[in-house]
Amino acid sequence: MTLGDCTVNPLGCNGGMNKDKPFKIFVGYDQREDIAYEVCRHSILKRSSIPVEIIPLKQSDLRKEGLYWRERGQLESTEFSFTRFLTPYLANYEGWAVFVDCDFLYLADIKELRDLVDEKYAIMCVQHDYIPKETTKMDGALQTVYPRKNWSSMVLYNCEHPKNRVLTPEVVNTQTGAFLHRFQWLEDEEIGSIPFVWNFLEGHNQVVEGNPRTFPKAIHYTRGGPWFEAWKNCEFADLWLNEMETYLQECIVVINSS
Repeated sequence: MTLGDCTVNPLGCNGGMNKDKPFKIFVGYDQREDIAYEVCRHSILKRSSIPVEIIPLKQSDLRKEGLYWRERGQLESTEFSFTRFLTPYLANYEGWAVFVDCDFLYLADIKELRDLVDEKYAIMCVQHDYIPKETTKMDGALQTVYPRKNWSSMVLYNCEHPKNRVLTPEVVNTQTGAFLHRFQWLEDEEIGSIPFVWNFLEGHNQVVEGNPRTFPKAIHYTRGGPWFEAWKNCEFADLWLNEMETYLQECIVVINSS
């Protein structure tokens, strides 16, 4: 990815992993969901106390760079269904990096997520047991059911782990969806677990009254968010819309001051 596609937050770091380098966050990008990407990006930057580098995974750019040539399958609901697995390669197999779908809204400091990393794992993710009730999602895309569904929607990658060297452009472009989305290049014990509140599935996970451990740190509008007409009244729509309004107001300020 070119540096022009990136957003770097130069905030000072308070120590910890890779303290001299921004924490790389690769966000899945789909032309149909540009506003979702912008709001996700804004929600991370607004709350981050560490330097971060946010990189949109734009399939068109990856194709131009010769890194992605896979034909789109009928079951791919987004442009980043498979490009997500290029994360370790794009991070030069160095340090830790995050991949996250664009339909996330962060409510907590990304430093809290980064501080969960454990070097003994190749990847870490929320290990959902999720079977969707709907047959369609988003703007009418087919809803699919498969083992480890939504595990790959937000992943902490230990890019230096030798097992992740498997994720070359050749493998990402040719391997099956099952191999990639189920992390079949790894043994089960190489996959670490993080609390569900970092991939809180709207319409599935529940906040338990009086239990702050159940309040989302990152909401995942996996069925579809309020930027789609069909999901404008989904749970937590107000939080996303408030973030969007803040983002748009800041854009207006920037435009007026230029």
